[in-house]
Amino acid sequence: MIDGTIQDYALTLDKVLDHAARWHPDKLVVTALADGSRMRTSYADLRERAQRVSVVLRDLGVAEGSRVATLAWNSQAHMESWYAIMGMGAVCHTLNPRLTAEQLAWMLRQSEASILIVSSDLQALAGDITSRATGVERILVIDPSSSPADSAALPYAEDLETLVADAEGEVAWGQFAETTPCGLCFTSGTTGDPKGVTYTHRGNFLHMLRQLQADVSGLTSHDVVLPVVPMFHANAWGLPFSAPATGAKLVFPGRETDGASLARLIAGEGVTVAVGVPTIWLGLMDHLDANDVELPSLKRVMVGGAPMPPALMQRMEARGIFVQTTWGMTELSPLGTAAPPGDDRAPECAGRPAIGMDLMLTDQSGAPLPQQRGVEGHLWVRGSSVVDRYFGQAQSATKDGWFATGDLAMLNDAGQLFITGRAKDLIKSGGEWINPAEIEAILSGLPEIALAAVVGQSHEKWGERPVLLVEFREGQALDDNEVFAALKGKVASWWIPDKIIRMAAIPLAGTGKIDKLKLRRLYGAPMEGNKV
Repeated sequence: MIDGTIQDYALTLDKVLDHAARWHPDKLVVTALADGSRMRTSYADLRERAQRVSVVLRDLGVAEGSRVATLAWNSQAHMESWYAIMGMGAVCHTLNPRLTAEQLAWMLRQSEASILIVSSDLQALAGDITSRATGVERILVIDPSSSPADSAALPYAEDLETLVADAEGEVAWGQFAETTPCGLCFTSGTTGDPKGVTYTHRGNFLHMLRQLQADVSGLTSHDVVLPVVPMFHANAWGLPFSAPATGAKLVFPGRETDGASLARLIAGEGVTVAVGVPTIWLGLMDHLDANDVELPSLKRVMVGGAPMPPALMQRMEARGIFVQTTWGMTELSPLGTAAPPGDDRAPECAGRPAIGMDLMLTDQSGAPLPQQRGVEGHLWVRGSSVVDRYFGQAQSATKDGWFATGDLAMLNDAGQLFITGRAKDLIKSGGEWINPAEIEAILSGLPEIALAAVVGQSHEKWGERPVLLVEFREGQALDDNEVFAALKGKVASWWIPDKIIRMAAIPLAGTGKIDKLKLRRLYGAPMEGNKV
């Protein structure tokens, strides 16, 4: 008797767009343009255009394994480029336009991409980058700009739309193993040098299925999804895959992500689920409050990338917007955990892992803690979408199959994850550790404070002492004594910062997180008149 078998159905990402085009052909993908208008297409038309982009790339010499770079905002054209590159077995190397030209050129030299696809308003940056990374042979421009200056920035660049119109033939998608690389993203470098993470079709496909679980994003064909989280960082949290997989309407914000622009877009398109870092939603809430505006369609916001200020969560939920906290990182593709909709949680709760992701707490040496609940430890992860080896590095990034995240964390009895800090952010004062994240969480809960950050300054006697950097909400202020009073009794007295530096705007990294590296460079020098 011959045993039955199951079909070998490769988990390649071209199948996602094929599915959307076949079963949700008329569902829309909307892109906000700089002039206030919006571009609309359907999943069926987007697939057809992505196929034509593949033809253009093939004719330019792109083949399986080639790396093609993109320097672009969240838009229909960027999504078309994604699927065109990945569908033919090439690797999409996303570049973050909020980084410097030198940083981006370094990344481009690592990937050895010879083609750069760029939004028209980023041509000046593209020219600066490619003058430093001379391996780029062709620059293809997408997203036409309303500014003539932008459009004429690089006379030697080519309009991708013109090439697409002349494209003939077809490229067979998905003719490769599911373990084939499909994407390359470098970490933000907020806590060290950037490292390249290579995504695979299988890893991203399984990440998509995990994200679509009801206790994670729970997206359906009735949702209207707004990914404010950028496509140039950690795959926009996988939303350009999970939205078409369910037939959800997809709304791209383009370049403008200020509060007023997002409010107009959410109201105009009936957005039900929006995704981004907390600083984005701070700007939106400030706009809504200042203009007495409501957004009745918006039911849920997924946040991650940085701790969620309790005061911000309260402001959002007072408007009937459920805030779903998450945790992840580039190395996880990127989602690690999520708080299920309707779950009891605090702002600092990062939720639970879904099937396909596992967590472990260890001591400083990497030895598993005998008790995994109710204690703080170093967080390690493993799973189907977790990095095993960084791009260009021979040595594995894991130990016994586990990846060290660099986070400090705790699991409660219900299995909820609480990120308690970054190991590299800890301040050693008098031989004892101070955790800046605990201080920041308390102060971020004050309604007067928009952002708070604590960094260590060199100290002659104590080694390091904490200094507080604070950005107040517009029209709000507290004196030093009022700020310190919020900490007394909640942290050890010697944890209280030695001084407060008020900033008009705390610097943010390219991914919207507080730029701790920059703050340490600016304020990590020895204090004047050190306190004893």
